[in-house]
Amino acid sequence: MDPKQDTVPMNRQVASDRPVPSKTAARRRRTACLAFGAAAVLVALILVVLGFTVFKPKKPTTTVESVSLSDFNFSIDLLPPAVHINLTLDARVAVRNPNRVGFKYDNSSVLLKYRGEDVGDAPIPAGKIGARQTIPMNVTITVMADRLLSNGKLLSDISGGTVPLSTYTRITGTVRILFKIHVKSVSTCDLSIDVGSRSVAKQNCEYKTKL
Repeated sequence: MDPKQDTVPMNRQVASDRPVPSKTAARRRRTACLAFGAAAVLVALILVVLGFTVFKPKKPTTTVESVSLSDFNFSIDLLPPAVHINLTLDARVAVRNPNRVGFKYDNSSVLLKYRGEDVGDAPIPAGKIGARQTIPMNVTITVMADRLLSNGKLLSDISGGTVPLSTYTRITGTVRILFKIHVKSVSTCDLSIDVGSRSVAKQNCEYKTKL
């Protein structure tokens, strides 16, 4: 018998045993891939819509609720001429987060200014405010007497009965809604210290927030 005659049928038999891809199975795989892609796009669109509607980033605000004079003493020596002053302010600051997610803020401080010059400060440590939460902060501002006394207008203000001061509070942080959004909240308050009663006679505050 010719060996070539046996070889050909065997090769044909092996080739016929190989699985032939089903057109139905391939079509199902394509359909599944398209469905998965459409679902992913739909979820992404929903997240984007929520990010700009329900979870739209809102501006946290910093409010100076009250400022009180806890200590105010001054004296004048004639010989040799010298002025001694001790001034301490207690401020109640409230930071409100209107977002539906938490707001992380960095280390900050409340600055006290006299006629545009920094004369005191109080630190505000970094922290986190929960969703739609307001956190009150009580800070004590101690004046740097040497800076205050170096201003030549201080004596005339004391003699006139009113010392003008202002506070400046700047808080920066981030809100994460799909991605990080940087926020800055600034508040400034103009104060008038009544020398006779040694109390805060007038207070006017302005607030600015920037995303």
